[in-house]
Amino acid sequence: MEKNEVSTMKQLVYREFGDPDVLEVAEAPVPEPGPEEVLVRVRAAGLNPIDWKTRRGLGFAARQIGDRLPWTPGYDMAGEVVAVGDKVATLVPGDRVMGMVGFPTQGGACAQFLAAPAAELAIVPEELDLLAAGGLPLAGLTAWQALFDMGELEPGQKVLIHAGAGGVGHLAVQFALVRGAHVIATASADNRDFLAGLGVHEVIDYHQVDFVDECYGLDLVLDLVGGDTGKRSLHTLSEHGVLVTIPTITADEIVSEAERMGLKAHGMTVRPDVFQLEEILELIEDGDVKVHVDGVFALPDAPAAHHLLEGGHVRGKLVLDLQED
Repeated sequence: MEKNEVSTMKQLVYREFGDPDVLEVAEAPVPEPGPEEVLVRVRAAGLNPIDWKTRRGLGFAARQIGDRLPWTPGYDMAGEVVAVGDKVATLVPGDRVMGMVGFPTQGGACAQFLAAPAAELAIVPEELDLLAAGGLPLAGLTAWQALFDMGELEPGQKVLIHAGAGGVGHLAVQFALVRGAHVIATASADNRDFLAGLGVHEVIDYHQVDFVDECYGLDLVLDLVGGDTGKRSLHTLSEHGVLVTIPTITADEIVSEAERMGLKAHGMTVRPDVFQLEEILELIEDGDVKVHVDGVFALPDAPAAHHLLEGGHVRGKLVLDLQED
């Protein structure tokens, strides 16, 4: 294994659940990669809704880490390999890599260095800068698995994607368009042009129009909002349509309502899948998909980033720049 010359690093931690101000920057030793791991100098870590929910003590990840605080959050990262374990033959120092790591209980991406299994990392294409790459894995895989694994979206089908301008949403609309679907998205008025620019066929301003009045006979609804929005979306499905709901906190009640109506709905938890990630990266390489980064924050500004994320009106992705002080 080649030796990394730096022995300490900065990482984000929280010692208790709570508001964004529980986030702090701490010093830690640089980890040693195991035989099948690589050490990555992390350039960017993406932020996702699960990050603020877990920080607040909500959801399945929080239940599992509650007795293991302090904890370093983050599941999305991109950076450069600086050292490789003895059994790693696929990556070398200098490779630009990205991946969804430590999901759901290990986390750790919000740190300047990370030891990660080589098999879980994908090579970042030249067309994608590392800051954007850091925001892609979890949101991209969520969109991909919801549309194609759970929703079985086919060319020519009609799909409604709620919160189409958000982190998962803006990738989901692009994947659905590449697949040849007719794509409808809900968004606020100030995101209409953004979504139209991505090629979305119909944008519904949810402040002005009730999507239930506008949509009927849909093959698929991707519900990124949950709760009442998810339940009401069932009324837009065809009899053979399916709804996939992502927020775990309301998934059970939406699935139960679907069963009561004789319709199909599924909850979903994203899983790491490097092969799917490589398929997504090919679309980016070909220019068919773009990652939109709405904001870049230095590590000490993580509380401000979490506050913005929690507000729920981010266009695309927020990322932390781990190498900027």
